[in-house]
Amino acid sequence: MKDDLLAKYLTLFLVFQILFVQVISRFPLTIEKFYSNGIYKIIAGFYRIATSYIPFSIGDILYFIFILIAIKFIYIVFRDKLSEIRSYLLAIGGAISVLYFFFYGSWGLNYYRLPLAERLQIEQTNYTTEELSNYTKQTIHDINKLHIKLTSNDSVSFEVPYSKKEILKKTKLGYDQISKKHPFLKYRHPSIKSSLLSTPLTYMGFSGYLNPFTGEAQVNSKPPKFSLLFTASHEIAHQLGYAAENEANFIGYLASTSHPDPYFQLSGKMVAARYLLAELHKRDVNEYQKISKTINYGILKKFKESREFWNQYENPFEPYFKKSYNVYLKANKQKSGIKSYNYMVDLLLHYKE
Repeated sequence: MKDDLLAKYLTLFLVFQILFVQVISRFPLTIEKFYSNGIYKIIAGFYRIATSYIPFSIGDILYFIFILIAIKFIYIVFRDKLSEIRSYLLAIGGAISVLYFFFYGSWGLNYYRLPLAERLQIEQTNYTTEELSNYTKQTIHDINKLHIKLTSNDSVSFEVPYSKKEILKKTKLGYDQISKKHPFLKYRHPSIKSSLLSTPLTYMGFSGYLNPFTGEAQVNSKPPKFSLLFTASHEIAHQLGYAAENEANFIGYLASTSHPDPYFQLSGKMVAARYLLAELHKRDVNEYQKISKTINYGILKKFKESREFWNQYENPFEPYFKKSYNVYLKANKQKSGIKSYNYMVDLLLHYKE
């Protein structure tokens, strides 16, 4: 009886929480000032300090325990043949209420903060295909130059000489550099780890994720190491409170290209090139093909390596995982969902100016 009463109050509290989030989401300036740059920094700092000294992922273990509890609950429901349906529904409502509270309280409200473009004082205006083409050419030039610096041969692929553990440790150096220009990107108390769930993440098509309940940045350790360089920078951006995927991508780009290590710089530039070329392909296929031919063959090998890696894990369920995540992003006012090429290219071009 007491359990039902508690579950009832928690379920009612869930309704209040949903209404609160819907209302507060309309005031991004308030969220930016009091949550993202206030309460969240304290919470995130505490989480990272608490988890940074633990070598494995606490968040992954919590998810595993949650899955076991959910399976046991489903078993009990069917075992009892729905005899206590009201209690079951209240229990579900109570559990969702608790998770909802910790998700939005610990991290989720960052979805509704001010756009990054405003924080960086970037004035987004329409750009021409010629401007896009010129910036893409410059990015490819930078990539080719870095590649030659590392290999001395434009036809030879490159290999990252660091272990995955070393990569995660080195990633912070990029944020140390970019924070000199943008102090709000200062990254303290690193807590970034290889996910224990890397294999499931690979089949789902994800390179990493931030655990909102522990503040740990989780990186999929399965993909090629050169992509891990950027992924780690991307996940740290989430830790800093930039929830939107496109904004985390751009901050990851800034951090990796500001890194003193040329391998990190090259990884960031290669990600930017993918976005730029994708947008250029939509606007001018001939120009896209022309510029693509200027990419060093050794770099093309790396792009091919990445495609082949992900292709071998393709499965019938991956599109559904991606679609579910897309719905989740749009529910949190990320209108473009996973596909946010336009906004990323906007930031790249206008930040340059």
